[in-house]
Amino acid sequence: MTPHDRLKALGLELFTPPTPIGNFRNVVRCGALLFISGQGPLDADGTLRTGKVGQDVDVATAYQHARLTGLNLLSALSDSIGDLAQVKQIVKLLGFVNATPEFTEHPKVINGCSDLFVDVFGDIGMHARSAIGVGSLPNNITVEIEAIIEIHS
Repeated sequence: MTPHDRLKALGLELFTPPTPIGNFRNVVRCGALLFISGQGPLDADGTLRTGKVGQDVDVATAYQHARLTGLNLLSALSDSIGDLAQVKQIVKLLGFVNATPEFTEHPKVINGCSDLFVDVFGDIGMHARSAIGVGSLPNNITVEIEAIIEIHS
């Protein structure tokens, strides 16, 4: 089963990623590595998921926001390389959680993205990861995640 087949089986669809809001690219390739700029929980219709985790948003909802962010990462990746079957390894995720100072469950939130990648890619979806709490994120989004992906050269 291909990554696109797995997405379809999960009831998920990729969409056109947003245009960067500055002088940067969504994806930069360096050899066989792709560096995907930080993405957020943006629905296909342009709706952003916002709020501070631990105050406005609970862990279960933030997990879903991280899963949506993972879908945005995959959309940017697909837009760059075309076929997700070219992925050799999900190398690393760096996840930021817009959270209250008292909040300590950042890994549980970013698991939403990690779990999606394993669901879509299987063992090659397993990756190194950091989950970091921050005081704010652009547009008050709940999470922002960037990724490093290795593709077959």
